[in-house]
Amino acid sequence: MTIIIKEVLKEDELHDFIRFPERLYKNEPGYFPPIRSEEVKTFDHNTNLAFDYCDARLWLAIRNKKVVGRVAGIINHRYNDNREVKYARFGWLDFIEEQEVLEKLLHTVEVWAMENDLYVVHGPLGFTSFDPSGVLIEGFGETLTSYARFNYPYYGKLIDACGYKKEIDWVEYDIAMPDEIPERIVRGAELVKNRYHLRHVKIKNRRDLVNYAGEIFKLINRSYSGLYGFSEISKEQTKRIIKANWLLLKRAYTSLIVDEQNKLVGFGLAFPSLSDALKKINGAITLRGYFSLYKSLKHHQTADLLLIAVRNDYKRKGVNAMIFHEIGQKFLENGIKHIETTKELEKNRDINQLWNKLEARQHKRTRCYRKNLT
Repeated sequence: MTIIIKEVLKEDELHDFIRFPERLYKNEPGYFPPIRSEEVKTFDHNTNLAFDYCDARLWLAIRNKKVVGRVAGIINHRYNDNREVKYARFGWLDFIEEQEVLEKLLHTVEVWAMENDLYVVHGPLGFTSFDPSGVLIEGFGETLTSYARFNYPYYGKLIDACGYKKEIDWVEYDIAMPDEIPERIVRGAELVKNRYHLRHVKIKNRRDLVNYAGEIFKLINRSYSGLYGFSEISKEQTKRIIKANWLLLKRAYTSLIVDEQNKLVGFGLAFPSLSDALKKINGAITLRGYFSLYKSLKHHQTADLLLIAVRNDYKRKGVNAMIFHEIGQKFLENGIKHIETTKELEKNRDINQLWNKLEARQHKRTRCYRKNLT
């Protein structure tokens, strides 16, 4: 039967776009869907402020009235600003194990890119770095964090066959939390603290964290500005991100480091793992779902380390050790046994060196692909 590529323009088509992975991965124990209501907001121009600087179109691959694939095409103009090479992105890519389906989906994105005078396509990437990205190529069978997306092993092979090449890889680590913070980290943290006259900011509640929100995201923007795929987060986006994660912030593990002028130097953030809770709620937030999430926030033995950001003039001076020392102490106080790091660039030497001091296992690898259209 002929494969038809149909643009998502109606509410029921968006429903099909969001729900397709649930059918595709129905029998996969490692899969759990994102919260559907949050996915709807992601594609709503009124709620996702990334549409202020992004264009996007969504498509479904349909055969015999049945969805067999999906893809989003995205142009992030903020990311392209001041770049010699301008990119289009593909994201939210899912498809059955059939080359023709994938070829037609990616070809649709490529044609759209060229219509907009863009001749390089890369992905999977989202609107921003807070969206799902990459194709899992190592670590099948490992537990995913709530910030990742599942895919079958055949994805990478079929994407390669469409003429796409590796652009960059992200890696993730499973870290066994030691019974005490290693002496090397303790000494390093104390040395950096005294040498540069730094101090920890005590965060007693969410309000304290919110008061630093502007500085935190300014630090993230500057610290991550050179990282692959990153585009600056606006002040209004900052408020939306905080609001969307308000429940999580109550149980967040944080570290804020300031200098003698009380200017933010470093920031670390980890959340309780929600993977098991998300499996139970299966994409729908109900009263029972809230209970499952609350239970995971209160009682957990695994934490997801979301990010560590250090001001550029303090990079490679050991501030990472100060951040991990503080967060690590909070992990110990709360009985954390395992830490799951979220995606970090495979060549991020500063972070990789920190994990080398711990019992860390690099267990997942995710890839971003690129194709030149000329």
